[in-house]
Amino acid sequence: MAQVSNKQVILRDYVSGFPKESDMNIVEGTITLKLPEGSNDVLIKNLYLSCDPYMRILMNKMDGPEGFRNYIPGSPLTGYGVSKVVESGHPDYKKGDLVWGITNWEEFSLIPSSLILFKIEHTDVPLSYYTGILGMPGMTAYAGFFELGSPQKGEN
Repeated sequence: MAQVSNKQVILRDYVSGFPKESDMNIVEGTITLKLPEGSNDVLIKNLYLSCDPYMRILMNKMDGPEGFRNYIPGSPLTGYGVSKVVESGHPDYKKGDLVWGITNWEEFSLIPSSLILFKIEHTDVPLSYYTGILGMPGMTAYAGFFELGSPQKGEN
């Protein structure tokens, strides 16, 4: 199969202060839309990408929060996204499945089988909601409100 264009958002250098447009580049690379023979990976087309507050911390030169790796200058940004499976060698995903999870900021991404993608079963809401209210930001708000806030009936 022929290679296709694959635009990526690349971190130019570590950021100090507020991120600026000049801290990133849009680079046009290429990708082959075919998995290597015997691969368990998943090839996806990214439809929506989420820009979340935690991403700013990962643009620093110092270590990021526990469980997160800092971005590397010259590499694509990563974050949560909504995607469509183009090809899959993984038994849990098939071509056409809608998924959300961590992906590179690019048009197409090759997701290793070791990373978890969540299938989107409910398509009666806009897919963009999975980068907001139904995604990580919404789950953070839900947990903060119900788990930490523990509201009780009659409280103001």
